[in-house]
Amino acid sequence: MTLKLFNTLTKTKEDFNPINHKSIKMYACGPTLYNNPHIGNFRPIIVFDILFRVLQLKFGEGNVTYVRNITDIDDKIINKANELKISTKQLVEQTQKVYHEDLNSLSILEPTHEPKATEYISKMIEMITSLIEKEYAYVSANHVLFESKKFDKYGALSKLSLKDIITGARVEVAEYKKNPEDFVLWKPSKENEPYWESPWGKGRPGWHIECSAMIAELLGPTIDIHAGGLDLIFPHHENEIAQSCCYHDRNMANYWLHNGFINFDGEKMSKSLGNITIMNELLDHHDPVSIKYAILTTHYRQPIDFSNDLLKYSSNIVSKWRDFVKKSSNNHLDQDFLKALEDDLNTPQALMRLQQIFNDLKKTPEDEELSNFFNNGLSILGLVPHFQEIELKLDNDDIENMIARRADAKSNKNFELADQIRDELLDNGIILEDTKSGTKWKKA
Repeated sequence: MTLKLFNTLTKTKEDFNPINHKSIKMYACGPTLYNNPHIGNFRPIIVFDILFRVLQLKFGEGNVTYVRNITDIDDKIINKANELKISTKQLVEQTQKVYHEDLNSLSILEPTHEPKATEYISKMIEMITSLIEKEYAYVSANHVLFESKKFDKYGALSKLSLKDIITGARVEVAEYKKNPEDFVLWKPSKENEPYWESPWGKGRPGWHIECSAMIAELLGPTIDIHAGGLDLIFPHHENEIAQSCCYHDRNMANYWLHNGFINFDGEKMSKSLGNITIMNELLDHHDPVSIKYAILTTHYRQPIDFSNDLLKYSSNIVSKWRDFVKKSSNNHLDQDFLKALEDDLNTPQALMRLQQIFNDLKKTPEDEELSNFFNNGLSILGLVPHFQEIELKLDNDDIENMIARRADAKSNKNFELADQIRDELLDNGIILEDTKSGTKWKKA
């Protein structure tokens, strides 16, 4: 079956036809490291990691180049570093360490390249200089701005007209702009801010030019797939398209993929509500595979309502799978499972098929073909290492103390607390079994 992907640019699900079957080029926007990444930052990373795996499966591991960047210079980074009274470099190093630990815990494949924006300043300056020469950009008050109306396809991705953009107050108004919809390519650095020498004075790049420069340098003028969160469609991806197309005089990307938002208990995650869920904090209390499974239960383009109930549901399922995890004797995949993934990464359908295979495998555990289908399915979803490498975070005394607390809670008819303790043990890889002689435990 042909891989089908929903293209935001055309608003249709299309057959994936790469420019070169021997050289697939894919880019996904990574995090801005001003704080430890939250679960919303990780949804695109998890989803597009699976796309990377599917592309490798279909076209060969050596034929797919995947770039996922790190933004290491930005207003948020500067403001946070000033707040903590440390350098931006120190802040990025601290958050990157946690970010990479989270990636490892979640068994995310390393991309082919993981560039930092500050490593490509010279390319950004080169691109900006060219855009000025072509009269797509202009210099004003030590800023360099892209004149959006000069790109006749501006708004094609977001389906917004220039009038929509202006009347919807979607742009920053500034005196140095010719037009409200123009966006910054280069800005002067304030005192004590990081800066680079440029033809326009000491300054730093705008956000949008960073991704365009990294793509141009590492992947070339036109790539197959550009991916990111729904919130990046405008202005970030729209502006990337404008500056890249005008610099290269050709199309930037053929397929644009965007994942939906994550809500928490029915509400949008936001600082004002205090419900931002930091991934490394979530990993302190929950098994990585349960978190990953929970995210994959919803199609990537749809919003997901993340909750403790969803995590409990996920933990319950994956705990039953562990006894059937083993090394496969081949790399064969169940065709219905594969069809689900090839249908615009339909992970809910793929998980449903995997559960059907598991149910059959329980009845005939000696069936090698079913075992291979099951374990190879886990592998392409990036779940196998979780099962293989899971370690108990609790020692025996901790477990026995929690079992005793649970028994006290049950005797006091505090069944909610008893259930919470049981679920916490399950998240730490411990299954309880209540017997006449007391509660027994075993590794999940």
